[in-house]
Amino acid sequence: MTAATIRSADSNLESWQQQALIFEKEVAKAVIGQERVIRLLTVAVFARGHVLLEGDVGVGKTTLLRAVARAIGGAYERVEGSVDLMPSDLIYYTYLNEEGRPKVDPGPVLRHGENLSIFFFNEINRARPQVHSLLLRLMAERSANAFNRDYNFPYLQVFADRNRIEKEETFDLPAAARDRFFMEVSVRTPSDPQIRQELIFDPRFHDVDALVATVKEGVIDFRQLPAIAAAIQSGVHASSTLQKYVLDLWSAIQTPDSFGVSLPGVDMTRLIRGGGSPRGLSYLVRGARVHAWLHGRDAVVPEDIRSLFQEIIAHRIFLDPVYELRQEGLTRDLCAAIFAAVPTP
Repeated sequence: MTAATIRSADSNLESWQQQALIFEKEVAKAVIGQERVIRLLTVAVFARGHVLLEGDVGVGKTTLLRAVARAIGGAYERVEGSVDLMPSDLIYYTYLNEEGRPKVDPGPVLRHGENLSIFFFNEINRARPQVHSLLLRLMAERSANAFNRDYNFPYLQVFADRNRIEKEETFDLPAAARDRFFMEVSVRTPSDPQIRQELIFDPRFHDVDALVATVKEGVIDFRQLPAIAAAIQSGVHASSTLQKYVLDLWSAIQTPDSFGVSLPGVDMTRLIRGGGSPRGLSYLVRGARVHAWLHGRDAVVPEDIRSLFQEIIAHRIFLDPVYELRQEGLTRDLCAAIFAAVPTP
């Protein structure tokens, strides 16, 4: 990606913002009642970040990602996590051809070469740690090694979901793997009675293939996304006041007791085992710049930070083992208490 390419994208940021809003409308054709989730995925797409989706079975996570993949264009691959899945299964597969001879073909990671745009790992916590290790390189470097050569995937985004219902034959994601995800997004069943009625009784939601087909294909040219993302990061600014606010939030995560943050029944001096990484805070700013751009602004404001804080930072806060079973609720309450304690500029 050349400097001239970035400058060209920079000059077209306003028109690309309109395309991003059209992208959201197209995805919303397939998934209703998930406006915030769609906005979060749009931020991730233009920030070039990988996303882990969480939610109950049957809430539409796969349908949502299929709609996103269709609207982005490029090649789409999906892998089902299982206890017997091996790293080699992502790279190649072997079989006997019509002549009865063994043959090796590229697997889902390599099949489309650099045109691979969306790689969806379903039920990622069913896969073994060895598979997670391969996925880490794919996410961190957008590359893989096979057949004595390196393969690069410049347009790749990894989406995954995690089975949180069943515990048998599942493996916890290591901290390093979770930290590679730009966001962890919760997808919940819509609470609006009208939307719930539509999902159950409207026949158009019963045929997922036909539903996804209503989404316009290639609303965004996936090949241009890296240049657009770079232009957004250079074109949307963060003032010195905003920078201090983010640094104060980071300090409050690491040592909440020093900011007067308290939670009922919690020893704040031992609560935090690890409080956000530099990568996590840089992701937060990256996402906030995209969020500001989607709202037509060229500068980040505190609301951009606050609106993405839970999804980008919460899974990077590691608690003392005594509090681990309450991780989700405590991190949510901690984020809210930090916002109350740190003055908003």
